[in-house]
Amino acid sequence: MTFTPAPWPRRLRSQEWYGGTSRDVIYHRGWMKNQGYPHDLFDGRPIIGILNTWSDLTPCNGHLRELAEKVKAGVWEAGGFPVEVPVFSASENTFRPSAMMFRNLAALAIEETIRGQPMDGAVLLVGCDKTTPSLIMAAASCDIPSIVVTGGPMLNGYFRGERVGSGTHLWKFSEAVKAGEMSQEDFLEAEASMSRSSGTCNTMGTASTMASMAEALGMALSGNAAIPAVDSRRRVMAQMSGRRIVQMVKDDLKPSDIMTKQAFENAIRVNGAIGGSTNAVVHLLAMAGRVGVDVSLDDWDRCGRDVATIVNLMPSGQYLMEEFFYAGGLPVVIKRLAEAGQLHRDALTVSGQTIWDEVRDVMNHNEDVIRPVDNPLTPQGGIAVLRGNLAPLGAVLKPSAASPHLLVHRGRAVVFEDIDDYKAKINDEALDIDETCVMVLKNCGPKGYPGMAEVGNMGLPPKVLRKGITDMVRISDARMSGTAYGTVVLHTSPEAAAGGPLAVVQNGDMIEMDVPNRRLHLDIPEAELAARLAAWQPLPDQPTSGYAFLHQAHVMGADTGADMDFLRGCRGNAVGKDSH
Repeated sequence: MTFTPAPWPRRLRSQEWYGGTSRDVIYHRGWMKNQGYPHDLFDGRPIIGILNTWSDLTPCNGHLRELAEKVKAGVWEAGGFPVEVPVFSASENTFRPSAMMFRNLAALAIEETIRGQPMDGAVLLVGCDKTTPSLIMAAASCDIPSIVVTGGPMLNGYFRGERVGSGTHLWKFSEAVKAGEMSQEDFLEAEASMSRSSGTCNTMGTASTMASMAEALGMALSGNAAIPAVDSRRRVMAQMSGRRIVQMVKDDLKPSDIMTKQAFENAIRVNGAIGGSTNAVVHLLAMAGRVGVDVSLDDWDRCGRDVATIVNLMPSGQYLMEEFFYAGGLPVVIKRLAEAGQLHRDALTVSGQTIWDEVRDVMNHNEDVIRPVDNPLTPQGGIAVLRGNLAPLGAVLKPSAASPHLLVHRGRAVVFEDIDDYKAKINDEALDIDETCVMVLKNCGPKGYPGMAEVGNMGLPPKVLRKGITDMVRISDARMSGTAYGTVVLHTSPEAAAGGPLAVVQNGDMIEMDVPNRRLHLDIPEAELAARLAAWQPLPDQPTSGYAFLHQAHVMGADTGADMDFLRGCRGNAVGKDSH
C-alpha cells in the first residue's frame, strides 16, 4: 500500500485552541502558560497527547509514568509539544464485576478526551488487557494520528526450578490443590514467583496478545510487543515512538490509513501463529467496527484456519515472553508468515513503511521458541469458529490450547445457570458428573454476567481431578483468560441472557462438538428447542440506572465485538463550539 504524506506545514487541529489573538485563544493559551511553557510552543508545532493508563490499581501498568517521560523526550526531540493526559484505566486485576464491562466506557471516555482537547496526535500508552483495545477503539473513532506503546511483559517467574507463567500456573496450581497434589502452603509460596517484576503477564495471555495485535495491525513500531517491561530497550521504544508520532502528525498518517481490511487479516493470521488469546476476537471485531472495516467471525475462521501455531509459549507451549523477545519477537513471526505467503506484505504501518519492509532482515535466534512453519507447535492454530443450533451466531475455541482427543466429542450436559450456581455445585461430591460430560455455563455473556467475565475456563470438579483428568469440554457465553487452557468453547452467541439457545440447555441433554467440521449441536428435536425458546423469560432484576443500565441497554453480542451499538463507526475529531 502506498501512502502520500499531507503537505507540511499546514494549520493543525490544536490551533483551533491556541492559534491567534482572540479572547478565546488567549483564554486557552494563557492558562496553559501557568505551567511555565514559553510562548513559542504554541506557534503551530504538533501537540501530542500521551494518553497514559497508569494507575496504582492497574499493576500491569504501574511503570507507565516512567515510560511517559521517555515518550515526552522523543516528542521534544522531534519538535513536538508533549502533554501527558491520564485516562480511564480498566484494570483486569481489580474491576468488578468484570473489566470487560468497562472496556467500552473507557473507549467512550477516551474518545471524548481526544475529541474535546487540543491534540494533533496521540501516543496510546497501554498494557493491561482492556487498556490496549479501549485506547485503539477511541483513536479509531476520532481518527487522529496515533501510535501504540505497550508497557511490556514481566520477567519469567520460577518456582523450585520450574518456569512459572503468570495466570497459566495460577490455574494449574489451583487445580493441583483441589486434586490434593499440592499443599496450600506451597501454593502461597508459589504466589511470590508469579509476578516478580513490573509488566503484564509473561505468557501469551491477552495483554501480550493485544500488544502483538497492535504490532501486527501496524499500529505500533516493529518489535514493540515482546520487549520486557524492565528492559532498557522498552524505554528506547517509548522514546522512538515519541519521535515518530510527531512525523505522523506532519504526514497526517491516521488509524484509518493503517487499520485496513488487509491489516486485520494480517492480525488474525498472526494471532493463530502466536497461539494468541481468544479475547483477541472480541477486541479486533470491536476495533474494526470503530474504524469502519467489515470484519466478522467468518474472517477469523477463514484467515486463521490454516495458520500453524509456531510460537512455543504458554499456555499453548513451553516458554514465556522473555524467551520470545530473545528469539527475535513478533517480527520473526511476521517474516515467517509473509515468506509462507500468508500475509499481505504491503500493509502500511505507523513507521510509514510496509509491514514487509519492517521485517525482511530480521533473524530467528531460537528455533525452539519460534518454530519453522513446517515444524509447528500445532499444525492448525488460529481460532475455530463453531456454529450449529447451540450457537447460531457462532462460538469460538482455541485449538492450540485444547486436548486433541476432545475436539470431536459427544457428552451429557451438566448445566450451571450462572457463575454463582457453578460455585455452589462444583465441589459437591454428589454432583452427577464425570469426565465424559459437557459442562455448560449460562448467563455470563456481555449482558448476562454482566460484562462477559473470564469464567469460561471453569475449574473441573475435584472428584474428576482426583482421577488424573485435567480437561473436559466446557461451553459458555463467557470469555476465558488468555493465560488459560483447555477444551473450552466460548463467546456462544446469541448469549443466554439475550435468549440464545444456550439459555434453554437442560441437565441430561446430549451435546455434540466437532471442531474439525466447526459444528456445535444440541441433540434435541427442533420442535422441543423451539418450545423451550418460546417459554424462555429474561433475567429479573436488571439495572435501572447508572452505567450498568447504559451497558445493558446498548451492548451488542460477542459475535460483533461486544461494543455499544451507538459507538460503532468513525465519528472523526471535529469539536463543538467554544463556550469561552
